[in-house]
Amino acid sequence: MKCEKCGEFIYKGRKFNARKETTAEKYFSIPIYRFYIRCTRCSGEITFVTDPKNMDYRAERGAKRNFEPWRDASQRPNDDETEQETLDRLEREEGEEAEQEERDKMAELEEKMLDSKREMAIADALDEIRTRNARMERTEALGEEGTVSALERVREEKDEEAVRAEREIEEAARRAFMTESGERVKRLVEVEEPAASGSGNGGGNGNGNGGGGGSSSEQSGGPAPPPSFARVKKAKKPLANSLGIKKKAKPSLV
Repeated sequence: MKCEKCGEFIYKGRKFNARKETTAEKYFSIPIYRFYIRCTRCSGEITFVTDPKNMDYRAERGAKRNFEPWRDASQRPNDDETEQETLDRLEREEGEEAEQEERDKMAELEEKMLDSKREMAIADALDEIRTRNARMERTEALGEEGTVSALERVREEKDEEAVRAEREIEEAARRAFMTESGERVKRLVEVEEPAASGSGNGGGNGNGNGGGGGSSSEQSGGPAPPPSFARVKKAKKPLANSLGIKKKAKPSLV
């Protein structure tokens, strides 16, 4: 600021032993203080007060500030607002700041996820390149014989895999024909009863079939043979019969 009596310039960082006084004015329950100092050249009295609204000091008597930023209308757009409008504006600004922070956190999280996916894709591509290079180096080192042996090894692995799959299918079929207790499912054999022919043969047949009936019951009571899944070959029919052609018998020459 500039002294009005002698024109001495006093910079803002100059220290003084000032007399402090509390005024009756307040700004949003913030007390306003007045300070009394002396000019360093002419010892003229200078008073200034605190300005909480602009977070600065305001010259009151004996001096004049060279530049007061709050006098610029473009830098104080909220000068004419009331206390309620100021509180609403501050609350709205706090909400916008919180929303912006939340949006920034979500954007940061999405960016981290994209970075991790990109790193995984790069790592997979590098592993694939290393594997291909190692395979090419191994093939070049082994030569033609090594390539043939590698092909044979691949063929053997495929054959082993086919055998393993066939065994698994057979095991599944075997388990399908077993009960919960682990016993094999048995096939029931139906025994046809012979029809009674007459009274004369009734006794003999009855006695004979009686013994046979006992043996058949014993056979049926025994363990049944396991079911067979073997493929049955059908007899081929001659093509002439399928086309409806009948061959005539050749006449004898005798």
